[in-house]
Amino acid sequence: MRPLQRTATTLADLIDGILADPAAGGDTGPSDLARARTITVTGVSMAGNEVESGDLFLGVPGARFHGAKFAAQAQERGAVAVLTDAEGARLIAEAGDCRLPVFIGRDNPREYAGTLASRVYGTDIIHALTLGITGTNGKTSTAHFLDALLRQLGLITGLSSTAERRIGTEAVISHLTTPEAPEVHALLARMIEAGVDAAVIEVSAHALTRHRINGVKFDVVGFTNLSHDHLDDYDSMDDYLDAKIELFEPRYARRAVVCLDTPAGLTVRDRAQIPVTTISTAGVAPAGTVTDWVVTVEQEHPTHTTFLLDNPTHGSVRTRIPMIGAHMASNAGLAIAMLVEAGLKLTTIAQVLAADGEISAELPGRLVRVSGDSGPTLYVDSGHTPDAFAKTLQAVRAVTPGRVIMVTGADGGRDSSKRPEMGAEAARGSDLLIITDHHSRTENPGEIRAALVAGARTQVTADHILEVPDPARAIRTAVERAGANDTILWCGLASQDYRDVGGVERPFSVVDASRAALREFGWLD
Repeated sequence: MRPLQRTATTLADLIDGILADPAAGGDTGPSDLARARTITVTGVSMAGNEVESGDLFLGVPGARFHGAKFAAQAQERGAVAVLTDAEGARLIAEAGDCRLPVFIGRDNPREYAGTLASRVYGTDIIHALTLGITGTNGKTSTAHFLDALLRQLGLITGLSSTAERRIGTEAVISHLTTPEAPEVHALLARMIEAGVDAAVIEVSAHALTRHRINGVKFDVVGFTNLSHDHLDDYDSMDDYLDAKIELFEPRYARRAVVCLDTPAGLTVRDRAQIPVTTISTAGVAPAGTVTDWVVTVEQEHPTHTTFLLDNPTHGSVRTRIPMIGAHMASNAGLAIAMLVEAGLKLTTIAQVLAADGEISAELPGRLVRVSGDSGPTLYVDSGHTPDAFAKTLQAVRAVTPGRVIMVTGADGGRDSSKRPEMGAEAARGSDLLIITDHHSRTENPGEIRAALVAGARTQVTADHILEVPDPARAIRTAVERAGANDTILWCGLASQDYRDVGGVERPFSVVDASRAALREFGWLD
């Protein structure tokens, strides 16, 4: 999603101050600069298969490959030059299949990709309201609540979430929570071109560690929570939190709203280098926690949750969200508080919500009810952490008169240390647990299931656990065993339309498979 209208910029203007000195293999002398003045650039890309004509291709080191290996592909697609590091320049020279001018930048080009992209796309200054959200769980929900509230207030919005990238009514499926810096700035430029009033962006820890939001300045950022995840990329939970805390610095944001429902919120509050307002959920936040905003859940129903949000200065608002869960109400409260911190009046927000009756949000893959009016209730959700399992199962239990049946798996190629805890939380919160396969990627799916089963066996006996590798058969088994008063919860894959098996993406829809099972047993027309 790039801007339709682009302005050509000379490469010399873009890379001014970025080229490496001769000792690092670069040349900041007249020869390189003169060559750069003859090249015009209209875009920036870090992926060879996404290059468009006129792009500067950034060959950066990645987890598996050095991006410079795709310089020839970038050339074929219309790139005008390559900016890389010394190792990338060596790889290009050895391959001998790229004739593009190659420039060597200081350090890792990933560090200044955002600066380059902002110069190309003109996003160094953004007049639209910009809102960012980070945390382990709840980022996507909060982002979509923000987007819905802004649209209900009559504003044109742009959204970048784990589920989708959207400008107005135009949307595409996301593959990264936060895209690489060139895509972030291209997306922002397209939003500005479309006349958006506000842009909402999810910010992952990886986005901060890997410089994906460099060059972006948020008006308000929010923190949801911190729980076990991503220890395949970070040495400890402290390192993981450190990565997220970077968002709460003046280079990235002006103000923040921090949820204190987890102890990490206190750390973020205390270490933030920007003004902070706090929020918590009554009955959830640690004992003795005093915050500026308080969310009080008043009613939980299978189709909605009603809550009160209160602040001693701004007043209060009572509204509801069209999904279940105290944690969802907390995310909605955070979204409202962020808008107030951005300068909107709570009274104005309350008037709109009173007229509409609720926050009219649709959350892709977040506790989506796919069942009909009769028979077992079936929700699909994208949760993939122990904490997400615990909160979602608690929400389901609160509205279920019968048993809770859970279907879940774990993704390969991701933090394996959380799998036993995922299995334990899944077993602790359900009456029957069915473990299946999700994205096994290049891992042995049987070993992934075994780790989940081992965790589950610490909480329940074997007769409470079924292992059904095929996910379509797993959900069919769940529906077959469910009674009319039971609830089935499928966690994982809910916002995606494929499964990655052995590195190959195979079409698969959790929603379609669930509805097919309900129809087979007569619970859905």
